[in-house]
Amino acid sequence: MKQAATANGPEFNVVDSVLMKQVFYAFAVLALLSVAISLGGKWFGRSIAMAGYTDDTTIHEVVLGNNVIAVPANVIRFEQARRDGIASRLDLYLRYPEMDGYSEAARDDFNHTRASKDIIFLSFEQQMMSRDMSGRFAPIYSALIVQPGVPGSGGTTLYGFSEKSGYLNEVLAVANRPGQDPFVARCLSGPSADDSLAPCERDVHVGDSLSLTYRFPRQFLGDWQALDAAIATEAARILKTGH
Repeated sequence: MKQAATANGPEFNVVDSVLMKQVFYAFAVLALLSVAISLGGKWFGRSIAMAGYTDDTTIHEVVLGNNVIAVPANVIRFEQARRDGIASRLDLYLRYPEMDGYSEAARDDFNHTRASKDIIFLSFEQQMMSRDMSGRFAPIYSALIVQPGVPGSGGTTLYGFSEKSGYLNEVLAVANRPGQDPFVARCLSGPSADDSLAPCERDVHVGDSLSLTYRFPRQFLGDWQALDAAIATEAARILKTGH
């Protein structure tokens, strides 16, 4: 009996020691999991709240042909494009007239929770046509529209397209510019225009053989001169062309 007691004492001590270590490790793992879940929950909750947006202002340099576009991440529309390097196309979005990207202060504008629409969408890609939209008015659009037009906002004239033009449910907004080709933009009409965040679009040539297409809310058509100037200024600011 004495021998059994002597043998069992150390054995129980070893078992107790091992059990205590297992309990300690279990609590440690639970504590780490709790921290991870907490941090992960905060990150996941933020990612849902951001809904694909970012307020990161890190500058990325994107190369298109012989051009470099340097813009902050919060201006780049798609997450996979928020990187440095070569691309065939770059899509941006900006709040007008501030011409800034996503931020906490601009969240409602980018989420379109306000009554007004304030976001413009820009796409840079290699030039496919020798003329931009203004340059295409005389040789192309003028033969596709129905005369006469009707007065539009900001001194524009709105023209419907002929049935054979292929531009269904669209109108052409045209405004004279002394000494230049006219300002020209295509806009959706009818219910499709009401459902669109940016039913009007215009393209211009920028940089070295790049085409910049920008889409905008119809309400900005009345301010087309300031809008077009703001787009040109922003393009010149972010675009560097190699020599």
